[in-house]
Amino acid sequence: MKPAAFTYHRPASLDEALALLHEFGAQARLLAGGQSLGPMLNLRFARPAHVIDLNDLTEFAYVRDAGDSVEVGGLTRHYQLADSAYLHAHCPLLAQAAKTIGHYAIRQRGTLGGSLANADPVAQLALVAVALDARITLVRQGGRREVAAHDFFQAAMTTALAPQELLLSVRFPRFRAGEVSAYRMFNRRHGDYAVVGVAATLAVDGGQVQRLRLALSGIGAVPQRLDAVTRSFEGRQADAVWAHEVAAATAESLTPDDDERVPASYRRELAHSLTLRALARTLEKLEGRNV
Repeated sequence: MKPAAFTYHRPASLDEALALLHEFGAQARLLAGGQSLGPMLNLRFARPAHVIDLNDLTEFAYVRDAGDSVEVGGLTRHYQLADSAYLHAHCPLLAQAAKTIGHYAIRQRGTLGGSLANADPVAQLALVAVALDARITLVRQGGRREVAAHDFFQAAMTTALAPQELLLSVRFPRFRAGEVSAYRMFNRRHGDYAVVGVAATLAVDGGQVQRLRLALSGIGAVPQRLDAVTRSFEGRQADAVWAHEVAAATAESLTPDDDERVPASYRRELAHSLTLRALARTLEKLEGRNV
């Protein structure tokens, strides 16, 4: 199929893009990488009157130091996240997850902002944003606001973005010295969407867990961060027994979606297995087996 007719705009500046959004609002869709919008246009699931192409706003593709945070521009592409030496040093979970997105061609075009705004329930970058409690900057003509990731994702494919707003950038907290992370997912074929995904970070001092962060996708309509579970396992010795107990408690705490494609019992089993694998990987990194 071919898209329904629309008017194409290619703004040369952020001000111009925001003026177009102010004028057209809900009648417009933003085009960044096009990896989700393109198919939706072709299948006529999306029928905007206007498409605003952001690809000339290259100044918003960046990764930079922001004090105790790492700031990433909304137009930063997946491959740039995966290849960023700065991210591997200061926010490795983001780089690790970006490397698993789709196929090579998708990573060359897809963007951080596009992925977050699309809000697919199993998207890797949405999961990382929730796991790390990222802060998302939204702009509109005449103003801006910052939204926590857990407030940004409201339901499947639904966010806090207003029709006249654009996702400008995201701030992820810098990792502590010695803090490690792992991302694990299960999909049926390489490049497919995840059925369930797990993001974990671990900070240890003297063998004891100082901070554990754990979030899962594929369980409900938005990524879930398991703070109640992780708090109960901090202060413990970080070892294989601990990892098994965390994985068991994680699975027990979940009430996964149940559908004809993937039953809830299978999602819960995947959550247990993937949590255990992610934690085992963090323990390997703490032991210096960073391979």
